[in-house]
Amino acid sequence: MNESNPFKRLFFWLSGAGTETLELCPAWEQRKYVAFGATVLVPCAFAFIACSYALSTLTDNPKVIYPVAAVWAFIILTIDRALLAGYRPFMSWWRKLSQFSLRLIVAILMGLTIAHPLVLLLFRDTINTVVEEERSQEISQERGKFAVGKDRVRTEITKLEEAIAAQREKWNETFQAKFIMQEKTEAAAAIPGLTAEQQTELKAATDEATKPFKDRLDAINTQADELSPQYTKLQSELGFWQAEFERELNGQRSGMKGEGPRARSIRADQLEPRREESKRLGALLEHLTAEKATLQTQVREAEKGAISAFEAKLAEIQKKNKAEEDRVAALKQQVEQNQADSFVTQQNALRETIKQQIDTRLQELERAQNELAAVATEEANRVAAIQAEPRKDILTQTLALHGLFKEGSEGGQFAFATYLVLTLLFMLVDTIPLIVKFFTKPGPYDTLLDRDEIVFDGEHRAFRTSHRRYMESLSAGNLLAVTRNKRLENALVDGVEHSRAAQEFLDSLIQMEKSFAEKIRMEQEEARHAGPEKLAALEAIKKRFYEDMQRRMEAFFAGQHA
Repeated sequence: MNESNPFKRLFFWLSGAGTETLELCPAWEQRKYVAFGATVLVPCAFAFIACSYALSTLTDNPKVIYPVAAVWAFIILTIDRALLAGYRPFMSWWRKLSQFSLRLIVAILMGLTIAHPLVLLLFRDTINTVVEEERSQEISQERGKFAVGKDRVRTEITKLEEAIAAQREKWNETFQAKFIMQEKTEAAAAIPGLTAEQQTELKAATDEATKPFKDRLDAINTQADELSPQYTKLQSELGFWQAEFERELNGQRSGMKGEGPRARSIRADQLEPRREESKRLGALLEHLTAEKATLQTQVREAEKGAISAFEAKLAEIQKKNKAEEDRVAALKQQVEQNQADSFVTQQNALRETIKQQIDTRLQELERAQNELAAVATEEANRVAAIQAEPRKDILTQTLALHGLFKEGSEGGQFAFATYLVLTLLFMLVDTIPLIVKFFTKPGPYDTLLDRDEIVFDGEHRAFRTSHRRYMESLSAGNLLAVTRNKRLENALVDGVEHSRAAQEFLDSLIQMEKSFAEKIRMEQEEARHAGPEKLAALEAIKKRFYEDMQRRMEAFFAGQHA
């Protein structure tokens, strides 16, 4: 892979694989590890979203939310990458199962930590509704608690107001006190007019003065009532026979115009007697009417006379009563004036006592009202505090979600199912790379990595064997006491190492010189027939070789000496 593709390197790093080793693998192997890296990035992204929402319930400051969410996402990414990088397909089945079990436990924890905030985010409106219902219930409970105290204070205020009203009524009664000589008078007595007795007396006098005239009026009315029907009947009959007479004169009945025998009979037998009787009754009724009018006038005059006489008598009585009232009023005024001097002091003392009682009740009333206002203020503050609580923290929303689960309604069941599905989904996403590695055949990268590990293990075992032999030879020799002095031991070890290095260096030079000399000899034997140029070239090569060997020896021993 070239340096111009940083994204592939990023996904290699996310998958926990070595970039240098993967570059030696085929393209299809590299694509597989790119996919592994992408699966590691998915739970990291969801962890960032979930942590951001969880922190948003605590603060609205983006400078806090996003850095902390990024750190949490990086932690999830690091754990996933570490678990993925630590898996080896050539391990024993027991170690594979142990690592997969650990991976499953971590996946469960990560699934819960990522799914829980996401479920809170998905059902935020429903959870907020549950939280607000709980808030309303808490407010109702608080108001119920305060209502008991307010009712008690209101009852006390009502009693105090009733006591104050009673004292004020007593205060007002002190200004309405009556003296000994005062008598009750009715309001009707102060109204001008006649009393009931005077009305009765006036009526009796009037009836006595008008009695003869009223008796005659009654007789006239009786006679007129008797004559009026007769006169009315007579007028009806007279009208009938007058019409018959006129018909006879016109010839409408007998066919003869003029006054005939029948017409004369009607006039003599019917009309003339009835006319005479009608005149007599009319004159009598007219006389009775005139007499009735005269009697009515006399009745009115008699009533006026009786009333005038009674008014004169009444004026005399009123004059006497006025004089008596003036005398009694003067006596009452004198008595009241005498009593007022001693009564005022008594009433003032009573008013002072009542005033003190009223002031005391007013102070108690003010205290009770202040207590009621304090209770109302405390209630308002408590309700305002409850309403001002954001209640967006994880614990409150988790309790609301748990209550939604316990409710057992369709919404609660759906939320619980969503919670389980998201948890299992993130567990699956988090374990997919390891599951794929667990069930797939080892690829080229795994083979190369296993080879490097085998080489390292072999070198490590060789080092341990060499070190053990060195310690055994050291313990068998005479230099064991030297190891008690670390500086001397280090110098000894350094000298031994340098000696061994010099010996090996010289052995290698001698071996190389022998090999070179053998090759030069063979080349010179072949070059005898080639000419002097090749022999000269071989001599020059031989000279440069020994000069180079000389420089190497000088440089090596100069470094050892330093």
